[in-house]
Amino acid sequence: MLLIDTHAHLDSSRFNKDRAEVIKNARDTGVSYIVNIGADLRSNRYSVKLAREYPFIFATVGIHPHDAIGLDANVLAELEKLAGEEKVVAIGEIGLDYYYDHSPRDIQRAAFIDQLVLAKKLNLPIVVHSREAEEDTMNILKEHYAGAGTGILHCFSGSLAMSREALDLGFYLAFGGVVTFKNAGGLLEVLREIPLDRILLETDCPYLTPVPHRGKRNEPAYLPYVAEKIAEIKGVAIEELAEITTANAIRVYNLGKFTDNQEA
Repeated sequence: MLLIDTHAHLDSSRFNKDRAEVIKNARDTGVSYIVNIGADLRSNRYSVKLAREYPFIFATVGIHPHDAIGLDANVLAELEKLAGEEKVVAIGEIGLDYYYDHSPRDIQRAAFIDQLVLAKKLNLPIVVHSREAEEDTMNILKEHYAGAGTGILHCFSGSLAMSREALDLGFYLAFGGVVTFKNAGGLLEVLREIPLDRILLETDCPYLTPVPHRGKRNEPAYLPYVAEKIAEIKGVAIEELAEITTANAIRVYNLGKFTDNQEA
């Protein structure tokens, strides 16, 4: 059984003491590939570094809405340069966060649109962060990205209506440790309805650690707990879920050109 962690932050300082061991643990538990997600210039650069060092790690580059206030022409130019690296497979993590509002909302929206333009220019999929910004997120995607390509709504926590809109746009929905939490009720309803061929697995490590390790640092080796819970919700064998979600990840990130030449 092979799994792909479609959203990890192995660049986090919380992995500084044992990063290599964490990566080895992931492989030992059946996580065949990891996509490390950029969120600011430091993490973008580190993600690219990890992708160069490990054949089974890929990178994305983008500016998270928390840091949108720092996005200017120079930063966009560096993003475009980094995105030219062979193993950069998406623009992200981009989007809107109205929960923390670390950047003013109008600046978040402008940064989101600027990076959608970049993704379209480079013909890369996008990884979208949306928290308490459902309406604006979907409106911007429909106005500025519809028909341009595919993407992922990461750590999906939206409504059933939002999930349907995203599917209509050709997007995939990624789910992580939250599905194992006792208060995941509405999310389970979404999971029951959406088709298996649009579901992705992620850890968002070091955050959102699944039960039974909740409260500890998350890591890719815990992805099987997410897979087991989603398989239970969907009423399928975990082997089937693993096969389908792995194929989904390869499709959305266009990993086939890499994975065909590698042993998982």
